[in-house]
Amino acid sequence: MSLVVEHINKSFAQFRAITDLSMEVKEGAIFGFLGANGAGKTTTMRMILDILRPDTGRITWNGKDVREVPRRNWGYLPEERGLYPKMKVDEQLLFLARLNGVSKQTAEKELNEWLDRFQINANRKKKIEELSKGNQQKVQFLATIMHDPMIMIMDEPFSGLDPVNANVLKEAFLEMHSRGKTIIFSTHQLEQVEELCQDIVIINKGQTIVQGSVQEVKRQHGRSVARLKLDNDPEALWLETLDGVQVTKRRQDYIEMHLPANLNPNMIVEAALQHGGIISRFELGEPSLTDIFIERVGLSALPDVPPVLSA
Repeated sequence: MSLVVEHINKSFAQFRAITDLSMEVKEGAIFGFLGANGAGKTTTMRMILDILRPDTGRITWNGKDVREVPRRNWGYLPEERGLYPKMKVDEQLLFLARLNGVSKQTAEKELNEWLDRFQINANRKKKIEELSKGNQQKVQFLATIMHDPMIMIMDEPFSGLDPVNANVLKEAFLEMHSRGKTIIFSTHQLEQVEELCQDIVIINKGQTIVQGSVQEVKRQHGRSVARLKLDNDPEALWLETLDGVQVTKRRQDYIEMHLPANLNPNMIVEAALQHGGIISRFELGEPSLTDIFIERVGLSALPDVPPVLSA
């Protein structure tokens, strides 16, 4: 039971946007779809939704071609605004829900509950264009879920939300997950992927380069992360001389370094003691998805984080 993308290709004139892309999203999973700007994420999402057709390849949901899956089973949040700016919030959300076959009574009940939950009930009679960008994004999300779709595809749903509103959206994601919904979303906030997702795919230039569960992807990375703090030697410049050790971050509270899989981390402790260091912190961890993204795609391709939008 899953969404399966099999060897799809897509070109626009002479430009090859997607090349032999494959991935699988398990039913009921929260799935992170990652890649730099221009990697082909939006094009792939639109092919899953049958807005675009692949030149070759196949996309199925539970073995059935996605073109045969009823439209109301899908929820789509595009990266660009897909709302009518002159319509009032409640009128627009009720209209879209009714358009997707939801009864008026059910739509009104869902609308009231979600507007309260998202703390935008006071704005229900405002036109979309009168809302802040953060509240527009929350209304866009509600437009995606009001008809209770089975599969939700969201292109940068957290884009620009401040931490408070981002947390509200995360809680909504987790509730949808508890209801058995399948959620596929792209984001430039890789920390959110680590927090929410069971599985991910990273694409680059229209091709799959990393795929699997978050834990599998980290294990396959072949490196570990160590964090060290010395009370009497906060710079610990001698770390740069140790074979295989790559210092990646220097902060007030620790120095972070990457270690190859075959390096015994105790060597760091021994070297610190030999240099007369007073160790107040030493810990081992896994690489972050940001680390893996940079290594596999390149630092120049790391997505820019958009400015935060207030509520």
